[in-house]
Amino acid sequence: MNKEELVILGFRDLYNKIVSLNKFKMEDSLKGYKSSEVHCIEYIGRNVDSNVTKLAESFYMTRGALSKITKKLIKKGIIESYQKPDNQKEIYFRLSEQGQLIYIVHEKLHKEFQERDKAVFEQVTEEQFDSMLSFVEKYSRHLDAEIKKQGLEITNRNDFE
Repeated sequence: MNKEELVILGFRDLYNKIVSLNKFKMEDSLKGYKSSEVHCIEYIGRNVDSNVTKLAESFYMTRGALSKITKKLIKKGIIESYQKPDNQKEIYFRLSEQGQLIYIVHEKLHKEFQERDKAVFEQVTEEQFDSMLSFVEKYSRHLDAEIKKQGLEITNRNDFE
């Protein structure tokens, strides 16, 4: 196996381990919510004037798929839709009070996981971080170009139902 394959397998293995370690705590703390719903809540909580198009682009999903998720979240009372006075065509989303609580629980879990893994990241030098970030950015730009070139829409994210 060459180094390129080892890097890809390493990323996949790391991702799977993180998901596996975090899954049970996430499921327990966020009962009744799919991963895609929680990530939608997170995005809306972090980004003012979120809409279906921005969400779809962020998650590499179709607008139709995100529309279904946002409708479910509205029905559950987690998010609210609104329009701007100067643009009655576009629909935006914000977190409801209940949505804000879920957002806070999710953020606390991320901080807990970050604290768990802190020992590793404390050993990484600035130069190593810069090198890793540079590689991730280059690879991400390459994949973005491939997605665009092939006209693909990635429509699946892991769910922890």
